[in-house]
Amino acid sequence: MTGRLYLDTAAAAPVRREALEAAWPYLAGAFGNPSSHHEFGRGPAEALTDARARVAKVLGMRATDITFTSGGTEADNLAIIGMALGARTQGRAQSQGRAGTAVPPRRHIVTSPIEHEAVLASVEFLARVHGFTVTEVAPTSDGTVTPEALTAAIRPDTVLVSLGYANNEIGTVADIPTLAGIAHEDGVLFHTDAVQAAGWLPLSGLGVDALSLAGHKVGAPKGIGVAAIRARVPVEPLIHGGGQESGRRSGTENVALAVAFATALELAEAERHEAADRVRAIRDEFIAVVLGNVPGAFLTGAQGTAGPDGRPARTPNHASFCFSNTSGEAVLLELERRRVTASSGSACAVGSDEPSHVLTALGVAAEVAQTSVRFTFPSSITYDQGRAAARAVISAAESLASSFA
Repeated sequence: MTGRLYLDTAAAAPVRREALEAAWPYLAGAFGNPSSHHEFGRGPAEALTDARARVAKVLGMRATDITFTSGGTEADNLAIIGMALGARTQGRAQSQGRAGTAVPPRRHIVTSPIEHEAVLASVEFLARVHGFTVTEVAPTSDGTVTPEALTAAIRPDTVLVSLGYANNEIGTVADIPTLAGIAHEDGVLFHTDAVQAAGWLPLSGLGVDALSLAGHKVGAPKGIGVAAIRARVPVEPLIHGGGQESGRRSGTENVALAVAFATALELAEAERHEAADRVRAIRDEFIAVVLGNVPGAFLTGAQGTAGPDGRPARTPNHASFCFSNTSGEAVLLELERRRVTASSGSACAVGSDEPSHVLTALGVAAEVAQTSVRFTFPSSITYDQGRAAARAVISAAESLASSFA
């Protein structure tokens, strides 16, 4: 295999040249502040408005729903904390404005134990600082939250459900339209972290109140994301100041990265159907070869390629294994020697040597969870590269087996 094969796009996808070219004018000549009411600010303001509308079109939402953030983590924080506190404030106003009526406080949040750290930390903050109570719905062994489990978790005081669209560690895809519909039957807000879904799964028609995206997963530079929250939903801002982003996130907007994000997202969406079908086939072959030739390897997350209703069971570019006869870190080092880059799981658990909270929540023993390796393919991968990657995994496992024999 010539060159280095990068199989960690769940952490960061290659930056698209088109996104950089779209951003450049707003890093150079068109440097004005978009809030300035003069000629230098007018061009950046128009570019920001255009970028917002382009993102909204991909999501099937309105431009007024789009808030640009610094990335997916901030988008999760703004959606979860902002909506929970915003709904609480609205409830107080209603109870004070109607004589003789009392609005029961909604201070309960439903999530699951396999969510991204940004979701879990936001929920924990609400519980620790603001007194919210939390229910973590137990997923099935493949990482699925069933409609029945969600229905049982919702209470009269539930204000918000936050469940991910595609899990970043195991790739399992949730039936978000059905889950959001269950929440809405009880008047509960629904948020989904869609960071890993962008470019691989449909982003419109989900029926959610809010979703989060990160630019560096679709080919924009790092440092830009979107919290898409319906304009009708009250949101308590996390960053206070001049009232930019319709009052939801103060601070001078990063016009260049907003334009880059819109460009990258449009391109990812335009390529999605073709890329998903092609990469899924390469990924499925890769999984079959690895499982058939590496003793002790097993696939984590959804086992099939499609659910009963035809939805993808896991994102098309994702394969994650535990190599129970060895060490995940050892496998990664052997793969690096063979010029293949993968990961041991989430890139957001900085410096942690603890087993994956996702895998342990699914019942995988801690010592086995520490053998996990995640492969996430770029949209440009070829069949030959997929086969070369599988051979590298087999060779790495054989090398480790002989060294420990």
